[in-house]
Amino acid sequence: MVSEGATGRRTRTLRAENALTSLTDGPESPQRLRRVLEQALVFTGATLAAVYRPGADGDLLYLVESAGVPQAVYGLRDSYPGSGDSPPADAYRSGRPAFLGPEELATCAESRRVARRDFHLAVLPTHGDDGRACLVAVSEDPNGFDDEDRKCLELIADAVVCPVPVPVPVTEGAEPRSNAFSLAMDTGRIEVGDGILELFGMSRGSFDGKVETLLGLTVPEDLPSLMSLFEAGHMSIGDRELEFRILQLSGPPKWLRLRGRMLPGGEGSPSRLVGTVADASTLRSDVTDVARVQRLAAALSMAGTVRDVSQAVVSALRAPLRADRIALAELENDRLVVTVLDPPEPESWPELWRLEWRSEWPEAPVRAMPTLATALREGRAQIWPAGTVLEPALADVGPGGLAVLPLPAAGRMAGACLIGWDTPHHFDADERALLTASAGLAGQALMRAHALDAEHELVGMLQRQLLPRRLPKLPGAVAVARYLPSTAGLELGGDWYDVIPLPDNHVALVIGDVQGHSAAAATLMGQMRTALRAYAVEGHPPDVVVAHANRLLMDLETDLFATCTYVDLDMEEGTAWCVRAGHLPPVLRHPDGTTEIAESDGGPPLGVVAQADFPMTPLRLRPGTVVALTTDGLVESTEADIDVGMDRFAHGLAAADPAHLGLVADVLLGGARRSDDVALLLLRYDGMATHPLRETWTVWRVPEAARHARRFTRRTLRVWGVPEDAMDTVLLVVSELVTNALVHTGGQVRLDLTLVGRRLRVSVADTSPRTPAKPTNIGWEATGGRGILLVEAVSAAWGSVPVSGGKQVWSEIALDG
Repeated sequence: MVSEGATGRRTRTLRAENALTSLTDGPESPQRLRRVLEQALVFTGATLAAVYRPGADGDLLYLVESAGVPQAVYGLRDSYPGSGDSPPADAYRSGRPAFLGPEELATCAESRRVARRDFHLAVLPTHGDDGRACLVAVSEDPNGFDDEDRKCLELIADAVVCPVPVPVPVTEGAEPRSNAFSLAMDTGRIEVGDGILELFGMSRGSFDGKVETLLGLTVPEDLPSLMSLFEAGHMSIGDRELEFRILQLSGPPKWLRLRGRMLPGGEGSPSRLVGTVADASTLRSDVTDVARVQRLAAALSMAGTVRDVSQAVVSALRAPLRADRIALAELENDRLVVTVLDPPEPESWPELWRLEWRSEWPEAPVRAMPTLATALREGRAQIWPAGTVLEPALADVGPGGLAVLPLPAAGRMAGACLIGWDTPHHFDADERALLTASAGLAGQALMRAHALDAEHELVGMLQRQLLPRRLPKLPGAVAVARYLPSTAGLELGGDWYDVIPLPDNHVALVIGDVQGHSAAAATLMGQMRTALRAYAVEGHPPDVVVAHANRLLMDLETDLFATCTYVDLDMEEGTAWCVRAGHLPPVLRHPDGTTEIAESDGGPPLGVVAQADFPMTPLRLRPGTVVALTTDGLVESTEADIDVGMDRFAHGLAAADPAHLGLVADVLLGGARRSDDVALLLLRYDGMATHPLRETWTVWRVPEAARHARRFTRRTLRVWGVPEDAMDTVLLVVSELVTNALVHTGGQVRLDLTLVGRRLRVSVADTSPRTPAKPTNIGWEATGGRGILLVEAVSAAWGSVPVSGGKQVWSEIALDG
């Protein structure tokens, strides 16, 4: 019965007092202390609770038990000098509690050992019948421990009963206790009791006395943490507890718990690691095993995305709770956006959820589930046994029992976790402790992952905007490209590619790499891609295009440089010119399956030398030839030289089937190292089925220049077989464009005629960069401006493009029309 004085306390303090009173473990039970510490995780939102107590010698405060996140995450030690300057030692000597925030921790003498200080620390002395000890709790809540949290911690400190931490000695040459061991650090010889051999499934006669024999039975994933115990100086700070798994002849791996302490050797005698090994499954129940919370914390620390966090929570809770379904959702405004459903089939979930199934995962309106809304508003776990009347959206989640865990983080609700059972399920105190401790960890991890997802989405959007959205259709060729971002850091690199259609059936292939992996590198990459495209479209030859880009990068005065390979392909002739600026050469796969690394003289990287030469190298392409351009992330590694990587890349290209260029690209990227971003550009040259007819005429500046141009055009069209009834339109366009060039510009004028199928292109190039302007209004008295209107009226299309300091005005005429 609760006293009248207690009625004024808050509900959480009452629940903590009742939970501590209802513990069934006796004072001498080895499980009681851990049960008590678990209550700190449940009722105060702490992520770690631990107890320190002086050892038999009285000189050091040793860690005797902990629950929650491993203390090493917060830089807490396994032991502290009792006379030293540390929060546990100060509270132990003074007998007064201390609550330290990040500012106080930064000034603490122990802060140099702390890898992170974004947490609050509570240290309270205990005064049990077994002597004084020290309770330590850690909270990641930005507001720290409030008044009610501190009252709960005081109750927990009063309930602490802990044994004196003493190592289990093993006398040299004597038969060890059943579950005790003694390991000589210099020789690796270990003396073990019969109980340990039984745990490892070995007999005394078959054991050779080497520690490697026992370590060989350890599950490989647990071996690094176990081996860390044997590192020099690692155990010198006090006792250590560790859980690990060993393989069995049949069935799942067995969990064992090791408790040990390093005993320094005297003069002429080696240091020894002594302790005990026990079956962890016999020390506590499967559900309340705090190691599950520790493993969940470790998994959440490695989770990079919201989906990763959700999967870690499902893996940690569904099996020990024997639940039939688990859903984890983010709270966005008034909707729950589900990130993970287990099982994932829509049929396993309520009908309302299936109606709201919008994409891969459903969205559930909170207003349709008032019970859930109440749990989120109150911010505490809610559990409903079988038979509870709930709204339809929740009743089908757990007809045999339903648990709703709000996920708190940074003063708000990050989301909720729903756990349901199909058959009637009994909820005991152990399950409640596990659920509450897991909810706090999951909420913090969900907020961190959400921020990381938002950052990655921003980075990915920037990357997508800087790279081509799609590759153009090419006459007589097929091109595919791939880009893989780095999996390290910001996942934003400086690799880029581009395919640029040019006049006269030319195509420019560009691939490059800006130094570094940062937003600055990606921004510079976008500038270089835009500059190269602009210079190429202007009609400059390849070496001039690259030289202009080099000067531009020098003028930007950046500390970064870039490498680049530029290939100009003539799709009609099957020839190409290649220019390299510190980048990898192209790799050619010929139609017979042989490959060739097109070694050529190259210039320096862009942005290094202002007046640099970039020589051009000719390439010859036959129909069926594949041109492959890539960046160093695909061919360079720490294990092999870049030349070896290029040879491997060439062999992979030779073994691929060029008929399916997309599959070739995917195969080549199969071995890419993801510590660097990778760009890959492939083009298969098939040859043009129909070659255009071309003729060129230089227009001299003479009085009858327009008549000479018309005569040249008529003669050419007759040779090409153009009908007479279509010539008048073409001659009108030629006369107007040539006259405009002669009247409004100076310098050389050139007339180009191109016939592709039944479409004729008339192009007139001059040395003026000014684009002809179409008049918007022409009066009867106007004597100029009608020519462009006539060209527009009779042409299927017309326009103007810059060409080498001047321009080219063109018109396309459909001869069938």
